[in-house]
Amino acid sequence: MRTRFRPDHQLTARMLVTLFLLALVYVAFIVALVVLIKSVVIVVAIAAALLGVQFWFSDRIALYAMGARIVTAQEEPHLHGMVDRLCATADMPKPRVAVADTELPNAFATGRSTKRAVLCVTTGLTRRLDTEELEGVLAHELSHVAHRDVVVMTVASFLGVVAGLIARFAFYSGLFGGGGRRGRDGQQIFLLILAVMAVSAAVYAISFLLIRALSRYRELAADRAGAMLTGRPSALASALTKVSGEISQIPTRDLRAAEAFNAFFFAPALAPGLSLSSLMSTHPTLQTRLDQLAGLSTELEQTS
Repeated sequence: MRTRFRPDHQLTARMLVTLFLLALVYVAFIVALVVLIKSVVIVVAIAAALLGVQFWFSDRIALYAMGARIVTAQEEPHLHGMVDRLCATADMPKPRVAVADTELPNAFATGRSTKRAVLCVTTGLTRRLDTEELEGVLAHELSHVAHRDVVVMTVASFLGVVAGLIARFAFYSGLFGGGGRRGRDGQQIFLLILAVMAVSAAVYAISFLLIRALSRYRELAADRAGAMLTGRPSALASALTKVSGEISQIPTRDLRAAEAFNAFFFAPALAPGLSLSSLMSTHPTLQTRLDQLAGLSTELEQTS
């Protein structure tokens, strides 16, 4: 899809490298499971089914989990009007527009392709930002769609999801199903479960690190592309500052419930205190993002 968003060759290269490395890990993962479980059909069938569900229904799953719904131009004329203007400026197809009725101020884009893309904003975001700030956020999310990194993140996260599910299944199988077995057969089954858990945990850790590294860069790339599209880096910086400040006021329970979507959110929903999400964030620090936008403002002033 050709748009007026500038091609980001560094982002493309990072996405390709990440997918290549994850593919290698994925092949090793499948081979290890086949060796342990001794059934190619079962392993491949499970992996293919999970990938198919995640790839084809990722947009519906995300919208359902966030309690969001697709809205028409008649229902949300102001929001649709901004998306129309930005898509016309970017010369790109308009994605579907959705709204999630939640106080958490955020936005995200999802979908398996540019034609199936959905741009979702929360009511908490639209109530807190002015028009220029909201346009900056929407331009940020549209750049994710234009650069196809939403699709890449959906596919890239698949391996971690599969590994996590298998590790959890193996854990509960050993916990609840292995207690009644006796003798050599029971011991072999228990050792098999431990081996599957160990392989799955290792694969999950590797995919986690690779995806987080890609995610942090793609957010900086989207900030840059969105700010250049609107020509107002300061408006996006203001939106970032507002959203980050408002998120800290959201109840911890609600933040923890939304943390699973951090890789897709405009700003991460991080609960206060030390957590895995705060240690290995899907986003660069707020200061890093603001510094980049300040530099872009200077560049635009010098060229105008």
